[in-house]
Amino acid sequence: MERPPLPKGRERPLPLHPRYLPDDAWSTKRNIRFSDCDPAGIVYTPRFIDMANGVIEDFFLDQLRIDYHALIQKDRVGLGYKSVDTDFFKPAFMGDRLSFTVLMEHIGRTSIIFVIHCVRELEEVMRCRLVMVTTSLNTNNAINIPPDLKDALIAYRDSCR
Repeated sequence: MERPPLPKGRERPLPLHPRYLPDDAWSTKRNIRFSDCDPAGIVYTPRFIDMANGVIEDFFLDQLRIDYHALIQKDRVGLGYKSVDTDFFKPAFMGDRLSFTVLMEHIGRTSIIFVIHCVRELEEVMRCRLVMVTTSLNTNNAINIPPDLKDALIAYRDSCR
């Protein structure tokens, strides 16, 4: 039986060869541990979301030079996700060494869209699109992205073009 066509605008994403990622994009590597996997030794799906969040935390400090934890704890700026959209292209296994590359899709008034490409050797195994909204942790309302964060994000985005 033939599959029905996907609705317009819902084409299946294809894995990206890492050579098409910008040379100046920030990346980090991570080993897949036993604790990341299901009994078959394959990365358990929710762990990829947790890894993506950890990558963003590291990106803030290592690339943007902004303390992610201080924003939350000291400045009371919420950095929560409105949505997370993840495409899986290949399974990742216990013992794999994965590279996570962070790109910016959008920087708005209160929201930031990150795209994380997860690559094993020369194949993209996962891509995650995270829509982060900055909020006041005192009022739980959306707030403008703090100016120093916004400036750092714009500088990074522009350096990766």
